Amino acid sequence: MSQEKAVKFVNQLKWKQLVAVVAGVAIAGGVMAFTQDMSREAIAERIQPSMKVRVAGDEPQQQAAASGDRSGEQVYNQACAACHTGGVLGAPRKGVAEDWTERLPQGMAVLLEHSINGFNAMPPRGGCARCTDDEIEAAIEFMIADL
Repeated sequence: MSQEKAVKFVNQLKWKQLVAVVAGVAIAGGVMAFTQDMSREAIAERIQPSMKVRVAGDEPQQQAAASGDRSGEQVYNQACAACHTGGVLGAPRKGVAEDWTERLPQGMAVLLEHSINGFNAMPPRGGCARCTDDEIEAAIEFMIADL
């Protein structure tokens, strides 16, 4: 019989522990609900997504338009310098007149067309999909300014 009493005692103890845990969680949850701001605005702020998904070609164009055109120097430093500083695959270097001798006589319209649509090893828009036509033109003007 002592063994039956021990099993009964353990079962009762487990039951009491379970009730105590559930009661503790319920009380803690109630206290937390009272201490937090439960207005619609506060709830909306707490459940906001932590990240946003961008669709290729969609959001960056809106951001560029919202922030205004960047200067030629900014575009050059962000998108063009990787190739045009060292003359990668024949890219004309900034400020080096002999690299531009065959290109400049063609005129800005041709330079801009090649920059926007891609030419030889240069990808369209120089790989800067979010650059506007005006920003690309400003970058070209920045590269040839000292010639």
